[in-house]
Amino acid sequence: MVFSPSKKYSPKKKREGRGFSLLELEVAGINIENARKLGIRIDKRRRNCHQENIELLKNIKNGSNV
Repeated sequence: MVFSPSKKYSPKKKREGRGFSLLELEVAGINIENARKLGIRIDKRRRNCHQENIELLKNIKNGSNV
């Protein structure tokens, strides 16, 4: 989940992102090759890191999908 880029019209609105950031993958302990094997989408443009996404990645890595 990512926040909407428009701060003026929808400052707190969340939407589904296009993929996880490289930093989120790194914190969750998943490298790029394993992410592709697991079917995890990667968005190289994103620079931020959300705790919700890290928890989701850890659940995917452990085999228990949400």
